[in-house]
Amino acid sequence: MLTISILYNNKKYLYNKGTTLLEISNYFQKDFKDRIIVGEINGVIKDLNTPVLTNSVIKFYDKNSVEGNKVYENGLVFILIKAFLEELQQDIRIMHSIDKGIYIKTKLINKQLLDRVKRKMDDIIKNDLPIDKILINKLDAINYFSRIKVDDKVKLLKYNTNSNINLYRLENLYDYFFFNLPISTGYINSYKLNLIDSESFVLSFPSIYTDKITYKHHEKLFQEFINYSNWCEKLSIRSVSDLNEKISTGKIDDYILLSEMYQNNKLMEIAKTISENKKIKVVLISGPSASGKTTSSKKLRLYLKGFGINTKSLSIDDYFKDRDKTPKKEDGTYDFESINAIDISLFNKHLTKLLSGQRIKIPTFDFIKGSKVYNNYLEIGENEVLIIEGLHALNNELTKDIDKKNKFKIYLSPLTVLNLDKHNRIKTTDNRLLRRIVRDNKTRGYNASQVLNIWKNVREGEEENIFPYQDDVDVIFNTTLLYEIGVLKTYVEPLLYLVQEKDEFYKDAIRLLNLLKNVLPIPSENIPKDSILREFIGGSYFE
Repeated sequence: MLTISILYNNKKYLYNKGTTLLEISNYFQKDFKDRIIVGEINGVIKDLNTPVLTNSVIKFYDKNSVEGNKVYENGLVFILIKAFLEELQQDIRIMHSIDKGIYIKTKLINKQLLDRVKRKMDDIIKNDLPIDKILINKLDAINYFSRIKVDDKVKLLKYNTNSNINLYRLENLYDYFFFNLPISTGYINSYKLNLIDSESFVLSFPSIYTDKITYKHHEKLFQEFINYSNWCEKLSIRSVSDLNEKISTGKIDDYILLSEMYQNNKLMEIAKTISENKKIKVVLISGPSASGKTTSSKKLRLYLKGFGINTKSLSIDDYFKDRDKTPKKEDGTYDFESINAIDISLFNKHLTKLLSGQRIKIPTFDFIKGSKVYNNYLEIGENEVLIIEGLHALNNELTKDIDKKNKFKIYLSPLTVLNLDKHNRIKTTDNRLLRRIVRDNKTRGYNASQVLNIWKNVREGEEENIFPYQDDVDVIFNTTLLYEIGVLKTYVEPLLYLVQEKDEFYKDAIRLLNLLKNVLPIPSENIPKDSILREFIGGSYFE
């Protein structure tokens, strides 16, 4: 029997050629908190049934990792689909993320029916049924889904650029997922179903940030998702395949304009609300990375000017504490993302004076010297508002001395509702990641691997400093654009293809490329100069 060399955690091991990742993983399970759910061979994510045939570098993941959690989610969704079909004879539509879970719609549901579905899911999980991956010709897959009248799969696969695709089988149920699934149902061990109304519920499961499965309903965020989803429905664009149809028939320009008008109207409504309330003197804006904060803020200023309101800015970054007072992380490095890195007392003192009509001397932070310098003056006139944008803008601690009636808080994010099909969602975080790869390459010269490298830290900062404050806002502004993934594809695909096989983030590039293979490209010529998308692809009026 031929032997092969496996490199795992920088140590070499010898195994018989053809040994599966599952067999190898048994030797290293002790290193993981939870059951290993997926593996990696030479930078490519592989299911545990995959045989290792050559000398390889191997990694493993449980559900507490980004990679493993995606596999866990897909497996859970597949089990849910099967349970609904068998128990209630109805399908589900995966909508979007909401509070560490997924919002899902179906025809008719109540607590009793949902309990029946859960019992069926528990039974499927208990029986540890195999989930088989089958490589099949794309045309054969299209013919299969056409015969069983699953039209969304037919439309999606029609535009997929691969000649062959992977289908997953759970007993007699076949489905298409663009990312990996676990090799059996027994890998799923915790989840909850939370009823929302007679047609929807939330599927909650552990995240990489917490093992606790709790659902907190974020009404404003939830409603903004619903509003945008309903608007897309009116345009008969429910999925990427519908968007692809508009692209292939030459009708996409109309939908670009419609999407831009919808978003501009929403921002205009926000400006009108601010202008009509004379007590509002401070507008606070925040949102996760690549949400389009810069363009949104500048457009808001223009719209406010149209209502007779002038704006001035105050930068939170200029109120960093001097370097010797900056808090540090456990590893000894400065923690600039902590709100405790901000001189909150001075910030509130200056805001209080500004709102009382005083002219004050404000700091500019010298990042080289690590201290503030005072060269500029600021005051707020009667018909002016102060706009403050930044990581901690929504945290009440930052403006604790300012009366609530004088503040207007805006949370913005590209709340993605356009999915691949009924069972494959496009995550808002992936939408933002695509935006950031394109923007950072253009403005900072970063390659895709460098952006993927910092993304985990970016996400952790958002979880700690932004998301906890999204409920305590006056308005949520959705910065997504119905058509944007087709435009981003043309810019981001070449950057992702440059990520080498030996790169640590090769698997992430492959996952994003597999997602984009389902999307037709959209040229950028007809995108308006004031579009939020221009902040990422270039050519913005505000540059």
